[in-house]
Amino acid sequence: MSEVSTAKMKRVELLFAAFLLIVGIIVFVDASQLHVTYSQADVVGPKALPYVVSGILVLSAIALAITVLRGNLATGEEGEDVDLRQPSDWKVLIPLIGIFMLNLLIVNWVGWVISGTIMFFGTATCLGARRWVLTLVISLALAFGSFYGFYLGLGIKLPAGILSGVL
Repeated sequence: MSEVSTAKMKRVELLFAAFLLIVGIIVFVDASQLHVTYSQADVVGPKALPYVVSGILVLSAIALAITVLRGNLATGEEGEDVDLRQPSDWKVLIPLIGIFMLNLLIVNWVGWVISGTIMFFGTATCLGARRWVLTLVISLALAFGSFYGFYLGLGIKLPAGILSGVL
């Protein structure tokens, strides 16, 4: 590897470590502002998982930065099915970004079940799913399953939106 590409790789990996650190701090601050609606006597509640994720992100960022500063850089993917010279497939990437942005915009209004179904269906369709009825059924099952999994399993209420009286 040339001197220029090594310096560039080092800079990119340190930027990624900084990104992980910032995300870890944001998750920690966000978790500290969660308001628990049930008994405070419960040791493991909805705050526990974000704190664990935050700790993992911060420790990973520190470990990555130390590793990069010691000179250990990641090697590029050399898999036989990967051609790094090919450009990104923007015909897939742009609709995926649009679907995630749509989900962010409508989740509080229509609720998680509807927005999640749209997001799962749209993502699968963008990535090549062509059996639309089956994809829709699976998307609906994933949205309902995650809605009730968060509610019953973790005690976290996802937005019900226009279905608030039904769910």
